[in-house]
Amino acid sequence: MTENRTIRRVTAVGIAGNAVLVSFKLYAGIAGRSEAMISDAVHSLSDVFATLVAYIGVRISRKAPDSAHPYGHDRFECLASIILGLILIGTGVVIGAGGINAIIAGDWEHTARPSCIALIAAAVSIVTKEGMFWYTRYYAKKLNSSAFMADAWHHRSDAFSSIGSLIGIAGAMFMKCPWMDAAACVIICVLILKVGFDILKDAVGKMLDTSCGEKWDADMKRFIEAQPGVRRVDLLQSRKFGDKVYLDAEIAVDGELTLTEAHHIAEHVHDEVEKEYPAIKHIMIHENPAGENAAGEPGDEANEQK
Repeated sequence: MTENRTIRRVTAVGIAGNAVLVSFKLYAGIAGRSEAMISDAVHSLSDVFATLVAYIGVRISRKAPDSAHPYGHDRFECLASIILGLILIGTGVVIGAGGINAIIAGDWEHTARPSCIALIAAAVSIVTKEGMFWYTRYYAKKLNSSAFMADAWHHRSDAFSSIGSLIGIAGAMFMKCPWMDAAACVIICVLILKVGFDILKDAVGKMLDTSCGEKWDADMKRFIEAQPGVRRVDLLQSRKFGDKVYLDAEIAVDGELTLTEAHHIAEHVHDEVEKEYPAIKHIMIHENPAGENAAGEPGDEANEQK
């Protein structure tokens, strides 16, 4: 299956699945007299827009570099993830406000208990949305797509919210505690906000040229120093560029080597790093004479962008 076909299929599954769930849960919420299920339906409706945003972000990010964007369009996925996070947070605030208002009003004596259809809808939603989470997560990893991964977690947040609905509806039905239906809306709100902020944090980090982390850099340093001709790594800097990685490294080589020989070592390191770490989009290798420190005389550079 081609990459574009995979992207279209994941999008179609997300939109179709959520559209069916929205219709069923909205009907179940109204017919079953459950505020929690109506809130759950609103959450699923936000998933439809989230999947569309993820699709647009992924498609644009896959465009080839052009004169206006010589480093490619990878950061459009981060932008899509930020929008997804904001959609989740907005949805959570609306749902939470509704639940809190219902609790404050507190007119439980005249509140009708939810019926069985709302309970069934919650159970169906949990199973369906968990399945959609694993399906989208699988292809998000395959495509190395942060936008689709954010969409996958959007599905799981819906499954979590349906668990809250199930508990609230069951409590209102069987324990004769009608306030539990409204309390479930607040629980749903908290779960959605947590996922939304996590997605935002990850996306913003990738937009700000954040390092890949000490462990990743240390592993990369060991890998480079294991290559033939490399005496040591004087400097190594990594930064995230959307779902890709940019890497700058200074390596120390034998100062008696010719320029051509030093260049071949750098080229070999460059090729081996790209082969071992496919997420790397661009790598620059600079050679220093082994007797010099990282600030020594400039050497040859091996530059290449995928």
